[in-house]
Amino acid sequence: MSKAQKTKEKILRQAAELFNKKGYAGSSMSDLMRATGLQKGGLYNHFKSKQELALEAFDFAFDCVNQRFLEVIKEKHNCFEQLQALVSIYLNFIEDPPILGGCPILNTAIESDDAYPALRERVQQAMDTWRTFICQIIERGIAEGEINSKVEADVVATIIISSLEGSLMMSKLYGDAVHMQRANEHLSKYLESLLAVKSR
Repeated sequence: MSKAQKTKEKILRQAAELFNKKGYAGSSMSDLMRATGLQKGGLYNHFKSKQELALEAFDFAFDCVNQRFLEVIKEKHNCFEQLQALVSIYLNFIEDPPILGGCPILNTAIESDDAYPALRERVQQAMDTWRTFICQIIERGIAEGEINSKVEADVVATIIISSLEGSLMMSKLYGDAVHMQRANEHLSKYLESLLAVKSR
């Protein structure tokens, strides 16, 4: 990796954490300069505008989350174990988040609604990637006879994501991981209900 690439990656990580904690609107150029240790000209050497930096920083943050997901499922032997792993990894997101400030999808989705259409579109793409990822695991489970054939993959993806993101928000809001723990216990039972009879 070249020096310029290393510098750009460093900027992206620091900007991603700043935007994730303070939001796009709440992060000024002065904040970005302080976080990265660069002057405005140094930032604009790598990014044409604050919006371009925000979009790439979001991509970087989402990639950090995605890598955590991929790491946790790669050694799981079947679809049910992979789904369980995706659910349980959220228990660690409070104490050990992939990127500081919480879930970048949740944070950016709330802020970008209506106000920042380009950022909103990028968050939708990230969410589509995540939903597709979960759906593919479920559909593979159905094809292999592990998951009940009547299960609708996209419905399950909606329930899993909504439960995890909602409980993460509540746990952060109250400073109490019990909300995430409750959601995790509920989803574990829910996932068991999706199994084909012979897999239970």
